[in-house]
Amino acid sequence: MPRGRVDVKTLQIGTTYLGLFRARLYNRRMMKQLLGALIEAETTAEKGELVAAEIISAELSRHGVDCQIDRWDGTRANVVARIGSTQQKSAILFVCHLDVVGPGEGDWKHPPFSAVDRNGRIYGRGSADMKGGVAATVTAICQIIDSGTKLQGDLVFLAAAGEETDSCGARRFVSNCGQIPRLAGVVIPEPTDFDIVTAHRGMLWLTITTKGKAAHSSTPELGVNAIASMKSVLDELEKYEIPFEPHELLGGCSMSINTISGGKAPNVVPDQCRIGIDIRTLPTQSTADVTADFERMLAELKRRSAKFDAEVSFVRRVEALETDNDCDFVKDFCSTVGVRQTKAVGFTTDGPQFVPLGAPILIFGPGKGHLCHKPDEYIDIADVERAVEHYKNVILRFLT
Repeated sequence: MPRGRVDVKTLQIGTTYLGLFRARLYNRRMMKQLLGALIEAETTAEKGELVAAEIISAELSRHGVDCQIDRWDGTRANVVARIGSTQQKSAILFVCHLDVVGPGEGDWKHPPFSAVDRNGRIYGRGSADMKGGVAATVTAICQIIDSGTKLQGDLVFLAAAGEETDSCGARRFVSNCGQIPRLAGVVIPEPTDFDIVTAHRGMLWLTITTKGKAAHSSTPELGVNAIASMKSVLDELEKYEIPFEPHELLGGCSMSINTISGGKAPNVVPDQCRIGIDIRTLPTQSTADVTADFERMLAELKRRSAKFDAEVSFVRRVEALETDNDCDFVKDFCSTVGVRQTKAVGFTTDGPQFVPLGAPILIFGPGKGHLCHKPDEYIDIADVERAVEHYKNVILRFLT
């Protein structure tokens, strides 16, 4: 080729690669902007999920996806999108949650809701749990739509309220979803660091309340101190072990006393004290049996002291999750994302809420689980990008 002349084919290839590079930079920038906006939405229980739902709805609508925001109690919200198809194949449901736990009392190097972009990471409450997974899923859906790919199975997306507190959004969706298409499976993009999770423990939250009699602190003998009564309960709980048969995948159950409150003023004998207990359960355990154990414990303390008065109340229950690893959906998902073995974990998700839909459920997403609910939570931007590619491949594998 004469000097100074450029081969047309070489020029075309170079232009193509330049276009792909620019597209990748654009997609990366949009993905980061979406993730940042979701973190800044500050979707704690106090502020609700509506702002984040509107951000997602606007992003999907910009790409031609019809979204519905289900709003209640002022600021609570789910956002649902369904991309139609020829329905020659079963649908896939992606389930995310919008809410986050509060920033807590710990020191944050980066403000918890400022979405600081530093050294290839996005810092902020919810970045790992699970705004990173939300941003990756929405971005993957938008890129599939923009590519013009024709789907043979419906793609359903849910971003739900209240996963961290009472699963209200997931339960509301399942109760009201109506004619949802036949599902091949449910994917939950929680932070598993790209492990595929098919089993996790359940959760039982209980409150024990001791009741006393108020009196002036100068004459405590005229009252009944509810905090002192609670000490008796705590002493019993320190010795108590929940009966269980070890599970092959999940091992044992656990119990943790995580909240305590009581008393109104230093000069008043407290007439009430409360503790909150978190119990992580196994598929074979009966939560009714566990609660009955606590009731027997309190009855025995009452038998020992006529002044003792207490009750146990149910706050929240989430069943354990166990999906068949040998089902086609799990095996095909594993081969699509290049993971050989599934895992079981101790934490709990909204997954069990979707068991009534009759489809296999698995958890798979970007982010490291040990960063959740801690100060300076972050997610690696590269992991969010990797999740986008995985979710696109999953959509293409099951729906085209």
